Amino acid sequence: MDKYIKRLIQLVEFERNEEVKIMEWEMKNLTGPQREKKGRAVLDLTPKIIGEELGMYLIKFGRKKVINTEISVGDEVIISKNDPTKSDIKGIVVEKGTRFITISTNNLLPKSFKKVRLDLYASDITYKRQIENLENLNKNGKKVLTYILETRILSDNGIEKFKEVDKKLNKFQKLTISKALRSKDFFLIHGPFGTGKTRTLVEYIIQEVKRGKKVLVTADSNLAVDNLIERLENKVSHVRLGHPSRISKNLKKSSLIFQIQTHERYKNIEKLKYEFEKLLEKRETFQKPIPKWKRGLNDNQILKLAKNNKTQRGIPLKVIKDMAEWIKLNNKIEEIKEKISKVEEEIANEIIENSQVVFSTNSSSYILDKYNFNVVVVDEATQSTIPSILIPLSKGEKFILAGDHKQLPPTILSNKAKELSITLFEKLIEKYPKRSEVLKIQYRMNEKLMEFPNREFYNNILISHVKNITLKDLAFSGKDIITNPSSILIFIDTSNVEHFEKQKKDSSSYFNEFEAQIVKHIVEKFLKEGADKNWIGIISPYDDQVELIRSYNLDIDINTVDGFQGREKEVIIISFVRSNKRKEIGFLSDLRRLNVALTRAKRKLILIGNSSTLEINPTYKRLIEFIKENDGGIKWLKASSLI
Repeated sequence: MDKYIKRLIQLVEFERNEEVKIMEWEMKNLTGPQREKKGRAVLDLTPKIIGEELGMYLIKFGRKKVINTEISVGDEVIISKNDPTKSDIKGIVVEKGTRFITISTNNLLPKSFKKVRLDLYASDITYKRQIENLENLNKNGKKVLTYILETRILSDNGIEKFKEVDKKLNKFQKLTISKALRSKDFFLIHGPFGTGKTRTLVEYIIQEVKRGKKVLVTADSNLAVDNLIERLENKVSHVRLGHPSRISKNLKKSSLIFQIQTHERYKNIEKLKYEFEKLLEKRETFQKPIPKWKRGLNDNQILKLAKNNKTQRGIPLKVIKDMAEWIKLNNKIEEIKEKISKVEEEIANEIIENSQVVFSTNSSSYILDKYNFNVVVVDEATQSTIPSILIPLSKGEKFILAGDHKQLPPTILSNKAKELSITLFEKLIEKYPKRSEVLKIQYRMNEKLMEFPNREFYNNILISHVKNITLKDLAFSGKDIITNPSSILIFIDTSNVEHFEKQKKDSSSYFNEFEAQIVKHIVEKFLKEGADKNWIGIISPYDDQVELIRSYNLDIDINTVDGFQGREKEVIIISFVRSNKRKEIGFLSDLRRLNVALTRAKRKLILIGNSSTLEINPTYKRLIEFIKENDGGIKWLKASSLI
């Protein structure tokens, strides 16, 4: 146990150092425009204070030029004049438009900040919390680790009957909930794409609350936490922990800070704050005890001299008396600050104690040490590293993990920390399969689109509920083989056209101009024929291909596979990029990435790739054979026919 914990701490440190190193290297070595091109900075912004919210300043940064950036709502940024390495002003993105970004910050900007720059910042606070939790791991946390460090014989607990609130649950969702309710220690909910994992979790949480249980619900991302709150906010008494700027705007009432500020006892705090501000104003009228005037005297010595109407060390008596008044007022200010903190803490404790469900990210749950929960529910568990997930799991007696280990693992930057990509969910489902249940009815995609990923990644256990949904259902009728609603799955093979992938000098990523042009051609065709731009999503595994396609200004959602995890579109276009004589496909061979990409589309999926390069991998070869062997909605096209 001790050896394993030390190893986990070491891995977290490797990852933290790598993330900070990448960030610092970029800020020091790349110019502002280079970093902006990578999507990690925004330049030439004009700041404007637009108000205050929950004790934070809201500053809107705008410019005339359109902002294309990977900086998104909830991210932490550094605000600087033009050198992020020399600024300590940080904030959280609360809103993002085409020509503005709104930041929530503790700091008012200096008046000299006329034209400013925002840089994506890698905060190491999350890593610090993971390490601190591991160093002080309690009995609940250690109990979790025993399941993976020892081989235990765990019996199947059977099922518990319950009266469902959601009458539309399918039989697999009901079975999963009944087994999870019955379990005394842990249970795993395996939810492949489109199988109603969130719906199942919502019902499970309601059922535990009905049984009088106190539940902690977490996930690695704020988005996943807020998604669950949206479904539960009117069904259970709850509170949402975390920085208010990272919480969805329409869920502010769920936040702890909002509930503190609307609590009946908050009037006492407002009185104290009014008194606090008056004392601050009064203190400004007196001389602050700075080294120039203190001349080595401490506060008590200054107070004593003033009381006795005496001076010392050549300090004018008026300055002694002024500094004494400043010290007296400052002492009162500190007393009021302590009182405010004490009352706020008492109110917060009362709110958390009286909430049936507490929502938080894994990281933010570190503040709950004095609370004990009957059940901890972690969504996106297959996206959480073991050090991350141990923070919430150490707060409860029983835990439920939900996720899909056939999709993307946690993103790990350091090669030395690759072990962290193997999650607790993955280890437990392999060791204790009887403590898990799969949700088998798929509600997202056309059954023809489901067929290959179902066979390749899920042993054909998934059942399609939506059957043959097409773009025709959305009153769209295409004019050729690509836009025709009856063509559900299309592979555009570029192997018969002389073209190759390329790399930029300063990049490890790849791009493919020929494939990018095909993507542009297809999107323009759909839009010309009346498709809604919000129906379409473009995915490429490579950042530089995403950047290239974005440069066409198609006004379409374009992202990497990782950026599309958990999302869906009516039409998905995938550019695989790799095309070379060496038959190398690099990290395309991470098949979980392929699974995610293939399962984002609801009604139509268009794949663009070089079959002779891709088929070096057995799974891609089977995909290519599957498409070639099928007809009736599944088409194989040569890229040359589109040119």
